[in-house]
Amino acid sequence: MSDSVSRSASLSEKLRPAVAVFLQPIARTLLKFHITANVLTFAGLLLAVGVGIAAANGQMLLGGILMLLSGPMDALDGAVARQSGSMTNKFGAFFDSTTDRYAEGFVLLGLSIYGLAITDQRLVLLSFIAFWGSVLISYTRARAEGLGIECKIGLFTRMERFILVSLMLLFNQVLIGLIILAVLTHFTALQRIVFVYRATRPH
Repeated sequence: MSDSVSRSASLSEKLRPAVAVFLQPIARTLLKFHITANVLTFAGLLLAVGVGIAAANGQMLLGGILMLLSGPMDALDGAVARQSGSMTNKFGAFFDSTTDRYAEGFVLLGLSIYGLAITDQRLVLLSFIAFWGSVLISYTRARAEGLGIECKIGLFTRMERFILVSLMLLFNQVLIGLIILAVLTHFTALQRIVFVYRATRPH
């Protein structure tokens, strides 16, 4: 099973070792100022709220900039947790995963409100479908891990979603971005369902 996981690892899993090299010195500096992983996680959530507010008001460029600023927070909280030896802190891991879902929800809620404001029901529907798919990606992994199966595979995990949302806001291509997001989040959830099915069926 481990070979299968490594061959099908997501982009974020493949990039993690290389990114860690750059994050470690930054994480050590943050710890000197007593900035914890949970503080960074919460700061990332506040930025996501800002993205949602900007999107709701049609300020897509501002939303994209705030989205880009939230990315380092999401990466650094894990690096700080590793440097501080708090990776075994169960609440920290729980808090990080939970705020990730809230963050995506705030962004997509903002886009849905924007859709209502300009009377474009497509944006409202696609925002809901995209959030639904995003939650399913997270749920399928959590449920698989509850069964003892590592399930980090998938075409459109958090990093890919972050890149797409950032680009669609920066270039004000909301409709196209939401269509891609709505389709590929559910495709990724189905990938994980198939993966777990294959991992659990009798050989």
